[in-house]
Amino acid sequence: MSTAPDPATPAAAEDPYEAAPAHPRDGAPDTVDAPDGADAETPEGAEAAEGPDAPEGADGPDAPGGGPGAEPADAGGDAAVEDPAGTASELATEPAAGQDADATAPAAPELTEAQAELAAQKVERERIARRKAEREGPVDAGGKLSGKAADLLAAVRAVESGAQAAPVYFDEAPAAPRKAAPAPPRPRPAAAAPAPAPTAGDIGAVGAVLARGGAPETLAGQAAEALGEGAAEQLAEDPWRLLAVPGVRPTQADGFAQALLGPAAGPADERRGAALLNWLLDQAALKGHTALEAPVLEKALAQYGVPAPADTLEAAIGEGAVLVFHEPLGPPAGEDEEQPVRILVGLEEYALAEEALADGLARLAGTFGGPADWSAAAAGAGAELVRAAAGHGLVTHTGGEASRAEPAALLAAARQLGLRAVLAAHAPAPGTVTVAGLLAGTEGPGRDADGRFDLDLLIVLDAPQLDVETAAALVESVPDGARLVLSGDPGVLGSAGPGRVFADVLAARAFPQVVSRTPDPGPVGELVSGIGIGELNRVDAPGKEVVIVPVRDAGEAVHRTVQLVAESVPRAFGIPAEAVQVITPGHGGPAGTRALNAALKERLNPGPGRFAGFDPGDRVVHVPSPGRALPARVVSADAQGLHLETPGGRVVVPQERVEAQVRHGWAVTAHQAVGTRWPAVVVVLPGDAAQTLTRDWVYTAFGRAERHLSVVHGVEEALPRAVAQGLPKPRTTRLTGLLRALTAAQEEQP
Repeated sequence: MSTAPDPATPAAAEDPYEAAPAHPRDGAPDTVDAPDGADAETPEGAEAAEGPDAPEGADGPDAPGGGPGAEPADAGGDAAVEDPAGTASELATEPAAGQDADATAPAAPELTEAQAELAAQKVERERIARRKAEREGPVDAGGKLSGKAADLLAAVRAVESGAQAAPVYFDEAPAAPRKAAPAPPRPRPAAAAPAPAPTAGDIGAVGAVLARGGAPETLAGQAAEALGEGAAEQLAEDPWRLLAVPGVRPTQADGFAQALLGPAAGPADERRGAALLNWLLDQAALKGHTALEAPVLEKALAQYGVPAPADTLEAAIGEGAVLVFHEPLGPPAGEDEEQPVRILVGLEEYALAEEALADGLARLAGTFGGPADWSAAAAGAGAELVRAAAGHGLVTHTGGEASRAEPAALLAAARQLGLRAVLAAHAPAPGTVTVAGLLAGTEGPGRDADGRFDLDLLIVLDAPQLDVETAAALVESVPDGARLVLSGDPGVLGSAGPGRVFADVLAARAFPQVVSRTPDPGPVGELVSGIGIGELNRVDAPGKEVVIVPVRDAGEAVHRTVQLVAESVPRAFGIPAEAVQVITPGHGGPAGTRALNAALKERLNPGPGRFAGFDPGDRVVHVPSPGRALPARVVSADAQGLHLETPGGRVVVPQERVEAQVRHGWAVTAHQAVGTRWPAVVVVLPGDAAQTLTRDWVYTAFGRAERHLSVVHGVEEALPRAVAQGLPKPRTTRLTGLLRALTAAQEEQP
């Protein structure tokens, strides 16, 4: 971490609110100017952050640069090759693996075969997640390891702790862990019973195999849990199964296999190709893809030295290890013409989730009982949305922060009409329930006899944050004949988990869309609205609503940030320090969340960190499951764990889960901030983040401010380039095609 000037005693002349103009271009501290060169080509974003935002959904990999888990290319096939599209090249690098998930949902009667299979997959993942969460934390053994064993253990621990940096991989979609969404309301009974946890004998047997291959025996518990029954035999017969352990990379699995099998462990081994294929699809899911094009997978396999990637892919499809889909391209072909298609390959769980989601959305549109007369309630800003919901079973609604008043108006109108209406959001907010709480049954109206929500209208805010599994569970829980409104801002960062649900639904154009005309107010709103269309405009900010603070290096960025939060913003605007939120592109680096939180804690709540680094009064982020980041404050700690005060009430995080689920929260990443706004926001743009910025990251981060936005600016020309050209690469998904096919089929019915 770079050494920063002591933030506790800044010189008065350094205060950007009182000193010389702070604008980096022409000395206007209250405006943002787009520097020259906005038309320059923007560099590809490095997956150092969630978009650019080291996310892991809510808690992701470190920002720019390699980390302890970064893997260099080698002669064994890991070197990236020329690829104009960039996708296959990104396949040949390793991102950070995921965290544990913890989700539950009630059970009920029969499902279709596909839905039952989806439920079975989810229940199994929940079992694994619960077991991981119940472990007592990382073991202390392994400190004397060296060579490959030490590297392997370090890589796995880096992933578990969130310390591993994420190199470029697939696209700039968030490096989120595979997310176990709550199960649908009617899972198959046979799948409900969790499999037994690995026994001491199982773990010991796995440890013996790991030791023979030069891998640290301390990974035995994770490997036994990941591989299930007969894990030791599986590893002995197929050493590449070690890739199932989060954090293990192909070169490490290759070394393990060579130690076990000797000369027989070559790049052409069928077992290696099959394990790599599954690993590549797993890593793609971490980047938001629900499927990949077959040529991309073949090229990636070739980059890892698989000599016959097409044969490897064909064998996996034949064995049912992966699913293949033929998605039509363009308009339907004529009778004598061949329909062009793209061949997609995906894992069964996400394929079934997307199909279940498409069926559920079509069901809601098809079972709608007919238009209702809500004209008496259709008044004011939300009138258009009220009329659309009155006449359709499924409606989408788009707009910025100010447009959130329209779904609230719809909620009030529906309740006035006597309907059972619920407004759900991802983050706790007044008048809403959380999506997670609604699915878990701890919030909202509960479920009816069929296991579906007991309501007539469900309005979901922040719809871009829905991943495909959560969305499938949510839609499956909405009863026939009820109305569903999906509302959100298409410009913000996407979901932490696989899929691009809201964007796919909008792209399908199968359901009514209401576009809000309510502009975001004030200079901050004007600035953010321009960013949304790719323009970093100058805005008039007579009350210093927008301030630019130029910095030369990361040390100065940390110093300025602490000064802004602790002194300048509270003094100039009367906003207390606890209402000022810092947002930065990543967790690691000299100006990442870790460095900033350490400096802010030292200034705002110094203490010895008696409980896992935390003290009463510390501002923290609680991540109960991947993709959910809840602001909280430490109240106390005892034998039960860390006691937190959250917007939803008091929670206790057990001691063994504190390290994985709680981080200091004065500074967060943009993905952790989505869905929440603060009176004042300080966005930190250190120089090492220049290559990672994208338009949606900037739009999201700047848009978290209500009254005041300070930008600690160290990226120079990279900011206007990111806004003008830094579009995130699309995720590969199937939902749009599925919805279009279902719509076309319904239209053809008499």
